[in-house]
Amino acid sequence: MPRNTNAYRWICVLAAVSAAHLQAATPAPDSPGQQPDPAAVAPAVPAPAAPAPTDAAPRSSTVIEGRLQPEVPDLTAVPAAVEVIHYPIEPPLGFTGPTSVPPTEEQGDSEWVPMPDRWRSPFPCWDRYDKGHPPVWDYPYEIGDIWNPFKQNVLKGDYPIIGQHTFLELTVTDVFLVNPVQTPTSGRSFESTSRPNEDDFFGSPNQLGTQNFVVLSADLNHGDAAFKPTDWRIHLTGVFNVNTLNVDELAVVNPDVQRATQRDMTKFSLQEYFVEAKLADLSPYYDFVSARVGSQFFNNDFRGFLFTDTNRAIRIFGTEFANRDQFNLAYFRQDEKDTDSGLNTWNDRRQDIFIANYYHQDFIFPGYTIQGSIVYNHDPASVKYDNNGFLVRPDPVGAFQPHEVDVVYFGLASEGHIDRYNVSTQVYYAAGHDTLNPLANQPQEIGAWFAAAELSYDRDWARFRTSFLYSEGDRNVNNAHATGFDSILDNPDFAGGQFNYWGHEQIKLFGVNLLNAGSLIPDLRSSRIQGQANFVNPGVLLFNLGADFDLTPKLKWINNVDFLWFDSTQSLQVFTFDGHMNSFIGTSFGTGLEYRPLLSNNIILTGGFLALNPGSGFKALYDPLNGSVNVQLAGFMQLTLTY
Repeated sequence: MPRNTNAYRWICVLAAVSAAHLQAATPAPDSPGQQPDPAAVAPAVPAPAAPAPTDAAPRSSTVIEGRLQPEVPDLTAVPAAVEVIHYPIEPPLGFTGPTSVPPTEEQGDSEWVPMPDRWRSPFPCWDRYDKGHPPVWDYPYEIGDIWNPFKQNVLKGDYPIIGQHTFLELTVTDVFLVNPVQTPTSGRSFESTSRPNEDDFFGSPNQLGTQNFVVLSADLNHGDAAFKPTDWRIHLTGVFNVNTLNVDELAVVNPDVQRATQRDMTKFSLQEYFVEAKLADLSPYYDFVSARVGSQFFNNDFRGFLFTDTNRAIRIFGTEFANRDQFNLAYFRQDEKDTDSGLNTWNDRRQDIFIANYYHQDFIFPGYTIQGSIVYNHDPASVKYDNNGFLVRPDPVGAFQPHEVDVVYFGLASEGHIDRYNVSTQVYYAAGHDTLNPLANQPQEIGAWFAAAELSYDRDWARFRTSFLYSEGDRNVNNAHATGFDSILDNPDFAGGQFNYWGHEQIKLFGVNLLNAGSLIPDLRSSRIQGQANFVNPGVLLFNLGADFDLTPKLKWINNVDFLWFDSTQSLQVFTFDGHMNSFIGTSFGTGLEYRPLLSNNIILTGGFLALNPGSGFKALYDPLNGSVNVQLAGFMQLTLTY
């Protein structure tokens, strides 16, 4: 029987019950004045033990397309008495799994049935489009299955798994990245080389890297879904990584030239593991304070300029003034990172980070949020060789001796919209002490500034952006004042992010990195994830223009161009023994597409083409004699699958 008769069935059932009540209470219309039969005025709800009258309307049911459906009563039958009619209960929507709420005794009333599990409420089937529910159509009010994340599902927290307040959320994600790139690469021309008799110190720039992350996350939490904050939470996330790197030059994948030009690595990490508990309710408006202990993700500011990491921490957080304000107090004790995957290891790095920040929403303008933060970083003296045999602590430049860095960051940020304009700003000031900076070869008192701002305007399906970033550089390496700003562990989403060569690719320079992948600051640091902050660096001035276009609801086109200058070249001149160097780095380009075929984040395909057109300052670093450096090209393709 087709589903579109369901509404008709229920109308017939209600009509039958109403007719039976009327006939039991009034005489037949064709016999005026006739006395009613005593049996016809029996109570509407008979005793439970009384047998059903033989002439009552039928109450059987059938199974139609996986749902129990009541049979249409015989309207020609005239019952002598009506008893409670218990119709079969429709299944709830989505995939609910079994309920753990114990059932209650059935209510003896035909108008309502008690539902002890308030989450698994039944809903009648409905063929809205009268198409028989074809598999490729998006239908409302459908029963789901365990493999379908697009419908309500107990495995993604839509229904409680225990009782009425305990939910389980399972997430499986696979991220596959392919990254061909051209970047200045040492050719080792006076030692073992892949192509003998080459004169240039920098050889073939071609590299090809791949990364594949398989992420399994489980979150068990007790609360009331979206209605109030979580009372407690247990969270686990495991990550398995496979990565490869292919280059054209020797001593790139490892200092040992016998390791050739290819590296293949695998790594598993329990990246997140924490427990969380609500400590107190702060107001009748669901304001709260909670504590979270264990390895967890944290980002100190809106765009990830200073510290963005998943690591061991004790964190106290909450809200105030009806969630208008939010606050965080956190202490991080850093684990060492795996060199090639960036995942956590079980080795203690002995680095301590203390964070306090406060957010206030609707500052002056509705939808505009400001944030203030204080961050302290204590990075003790240590010696560390990475997994591939390269020295990463201390930086292998100048007098590379173990040294300790203590820095306090004061930050002020904003994010939001003012009318139709989207505004984002960030200012940091770093103050502290470095016991022995390798490049300066003496202790340093640190005092450095950082500022960034982005303004964008939405016009229908287009967004136009402009960004500015200033990271102060050190202007005198030979004094005891370090004025080159550096972050702790940044990963900024700014100035085009991954859709720009500058910030997406790593650029090496004589044992350290001029620029680390995932950063915008040229800090002459050995590694973003394993090295120490270096405040004797050239800094950068960045001006960005960008435009994003929603070509279709599924397809977005992102475009960026950056104009780049060193804030000060004095540290680079000392580093390369070059007394004259221009500050213009060059122009960085990027264009790419983001495609979401299902109009959700379950499948995301992202790809981009990137380029760096070197300026005179960049050429002076990599070809000081001839000043000839080709345009550096790169591309990437990333596929993200999420259940």
